[in-house]
Amino acid sequence: MLSQKTRYAIRAMQHLADRYGQGPIPLTEIATKQNIPAKFLTVILSELSRFGIVDAQRGKDGGYWLSISPIDITYGDLIRVMRGSLALVPCASRFAHETCKNCLEEKDCRTRALMLQVRDATATLLDGIRLSDPIDLVPAAGAEAEIEEPAGDLGEGYGDADGKEAAE
Repeated sequence: MLSQKTRYAIRAMQHLADRYGQGPIPLTEIATKQNIPAKFLTVILSELSRFGIVDAQRGKDGGYWLSISPIDITYGDLIRVMRGSLALVPCASRFAHETCKNCLEEKDCRTRALMLQVRDATATLLDGIRLSDPIDLVPAAGAEAEIEEPAGDLGEGYGDADGKEAAE
């Protein structure tokens, strides 16, 4: 699951991409239009600036802008900058690999094997979509607009609306 910080970063970057080449965009505009708390947005944009993705100008006519063309930034790049990895578990990360605590040998772990496949499929998808690409707000023909129930039978109450496990 993406953190709130990462989701805000994506929205801020989409806003800056929409205004690419128009000069500094005031923080207050981004915060208001994207419904992001201004103090949190300052932290996010500072982090993106450290990675060389965003530039800033202080003062009356100041603001933020993309230092790289939106055609050269993928959603995979952006999520990696904010999260450090696309992997759902540390043992499947290419850039922040850690052996999972209380885990089997990695070579024998079916969970890791599955998560490597998930990571690779996610990377293929997100690395193929650029910040400049239009995002279709209507699902493609034949795609389900609603979230389907899980195929497994875990019983009621396993997960709540936020995807958290129910307390036992």
